[in-house]
Amino acid sequence: MTSSVLDLAPVVPVVVLEDAADAVPLARALVAGGLPAIEVTLRTDAALDAIRAIAAEVPGAVVGAGTVISARNVEDTVAAGARFLVSPGWTDALLEAMKGSGLPFLPGVSTTSEVVALLERGVTEMKFFPAEAAGGTACLKALSAPLPQARFCPTGGISAASAPSYLALPNVGCVGGSWMVPADAVAGRDWDRVARLAAEAAALA
Repeated sequence: MTSSVLDLAPVVPVVVLEDAADAVPLARALVAGGLPAIEVTLRTDAALDAIRAIAAEVPGAVVGAGTVISARNVEDTVAAGARFLVSPGWTDALLEAMKGSGLPFLPGVSTTSEVVALLERGVTEMKFFPAEAAGGTACLKALSAPLPQARFCPTGGISAASAPSYLALPNVGCVGGSWMVPADAVAGRDWDRVARLAAEAAALA
């Protein structure tokens, strides 16, 4: 695997799973559609089991953990088989835990000062969250001039329609989104639809 989460795929599906039994078929559908990097958020009780199942049973997937907000989260997700970590924000303690994991990670930022603080700490790859609420493409474009060394995965409110405008920016490596895993498709276990939406997302690059 590349050492950079930003270079795995143009779009990283952000997945919330209520039932770990859905993890493997969902991951297989996303991989079939051309989206191998899958962020499973730690928002449900099923998340760790879902990460464990994908890591064990879907060799084409690069499964990561999202909503990582504590050192305990880091430990648990690494043990489950996560291959990258994503946080909505960061603190020094969380940053040290993510660095100590040995895995690629994306700490979340939404302000210029947070970006500068991470650059001071040697971190150049970040999650820009919540992307649309924090200023969207206009904000990222403004950041690129004074802080060209920072690269981002914007996530939060991004759709199939808006993703291309983000991906066109020089400081954006990929975007995170959930439009290719709509709740009704997951609830109905319509994996063909998920694979079709994933293929459309993969073609946005």
